[in-house]
Amino acid sequence: MKSEWVPDGGYETEHEARVDVQIYITRYNTIRPHSYNGYRSPVAAEKLAA
Repeated sequence: MKSEWVPDGGYETEHEARVDVQIYITRYNTIRPHSYNGYRSPVAAEKLAA
């Protein structure tokens, strides 16, 4: 996360950082493909396994 998401200048406030982290987690789990899941998002892979 640090290398692909955090702005170069950091965050101005803790609240700004928390909001951005939540957005990142949501994106990571629902949209971003993972090679170990056959290039599916974790949510999509879980649905296939169910």
